[in-house]
Amino acid sequence: MLKRHAVFPALLAALSVVMIGCSSNPSSTSSTTTTTVATTSTTSLESATWTAVWPTTASSTRYQTPDAAAQGFATAYLHMVNPMIGAFEQGDGRSGEVPVQPSSSGPVTTVLVRQLGPDNSWWVLGAGTAAIALTEPVWNASITSPVTLKGTAMAYEGTVQTQVREDDNSKPLGEGYVTGRSDAMGPFSGSLAFTKASTKYGAVVLYTTSAENGAVMEASVIRVSLR
Repeated sequence: MLKRHAVFPALLAALSVVMIGCSSNPSSTSSTTTTTVATTSTTSLESATWTAVWPTTASSTRYQTPDAAAQGFATAYLHMVNPMIGAFEQGDGRSGEVPVQPSSSGPVTTVLVRQLGPDNSWWVLGAGTAAIALTEPVWNASITSPVTLKGTAMAYEGTVQTQVREDDNSKPLGEGYVTGRSDAMGPFSGSLAFTKASTKYGAVVLYTTSAENGAVMEASVIRVSLR
């Protein structure tokens, strides 16, 4: 059974901002999970979807259901292997949460999804997990290298992997780790250097890996502006 948990405040703030910005758009629901090619101009699409981490404006991938968006995010963005996708939990008429687990007994990553753009496709705003609470940077912060990372975490040997990513680039701009605690939530503080971005937006990604095979177990992802 997938268990729901509260998503950290930064992502709730992100969801609120998007809800306000898109409140004038009509709600739309589709039963298909196939991807479609966007026909809207890149500029107008960027203005409508800049809050989303996944998929990216430049790609042709679009999701017609929230669970398909969460599945694509978990496998293509977080690189989870055969993740379990839980039932969509409705928020307002255009948004909600999808719980994702690496296995039936694994930790839950809550993926925030919302319908954006003229085609009302589903996009991922970010993700949160109970074991990784990032307090700095906050959602949509403008970050420079090195970026300071602060929060609390509980992980195997206390180790949480960190990345700065830019849109439309599968290779992270910077990678490192921070250390919380292994027996309970504990504070972490560190910095992460990253190379100059070629896009305006990206994400800060924190995740834990399996002690057995190194697979991604859970993740917290927030949207940031890159300078």
